[in-house]
Amino acid sequence: MILNRRSIVIGSGALLAAGAARGQDDDGLTLTGRYVQGGHAIGRTWPRALIFVDGESLTAASADGWFIIGFDRDAPASVRIESRLDARSARRTLDIAPGRFPSTSINGLPPATVEPTDPELLARIREEVVLKTEGFASRTDADHFHDGFAWPLEGFRVTSRWGSQRILNGTPARPHYGIDLAAPQGTAIRAPAAGRVALARSGLHFEGGLVLIDHGQGLISAYLHQSRLEVEAGQELRRGDLIGRVGMTGRATGPHLCWRLKWRNRNMDPSLMVNT
Repeated sequence: MILNRRSIVIGSGALLAAGAARGQDDDGLTLTGRYVQGGHAIGRTWPRALIFVDGESLTAASADGWFIIGFDRDAPASVRIESRLDARSARRTLDIAPGRFPSTSINGLPPATVEPTDPELLARIREEVVLKTEGFASRTDADHFHDGFAWPLEGFRVTSRWGSQRILNGTPARPHYGIDLAAPQGTAIRAPAAGRVALARSGLHFEGGLVLIDHGQGLISAYLHQSRLEVEAGQELRRGDLIGRVGMTGRATGPHLCWRLKWRNRNMDPSLMVNT
């Protein structure tokens, strides 16, 4: 199935159940989003208000009052969101729908990309983990997420859904926290929303060519296996700007884009941000 950025696309098996939802706004707090495991809530409240999730202060609203909350793959059945500014407060309790995460098998991967044992390679992997951790720790004071995302490719075929349980060369692995979009080698990858490049590196062992984009408040999107990078760290991007080219570098068996999304270390399904 070939899709384009104007298509209405189901980004995961849970999307229909998740449908866009909106909270009440009579007390200074409005919420909308995909209330499902891997989904999100985009809110608007008093500018610079503190945002609490289940009693923990996790973020603050932007100068225009926007904020985002991400729901991980194992998010609980309900989440309490509260906005506080001075003596004012407003709160909502959201019901979070369960996701549906199929199992997928990938065979034929080089053993070193599944269970590396070489000491030099393990040292390299540890160094790359530090680089990626620093990139995901980026915290731009922005709210580029509030208009939702566009698809990063013009045409593609979904070959692996977000959250699926991976079996690599017959060995169970951690869940796949990306959605794989197959496309020809060299296909243009474009920024789905405005943001700042937090990391741009080629040649990583697992990810190959990798770009991380900070969309504000800890929302970081990732683009893996690129054959060529077209951006540099620190570069400011607008929606639709070219960031790289589809490839099959790193742990990949064919040309595709693995698209990922994190909010403050919570793994999210980026396809649920499309048409939000």
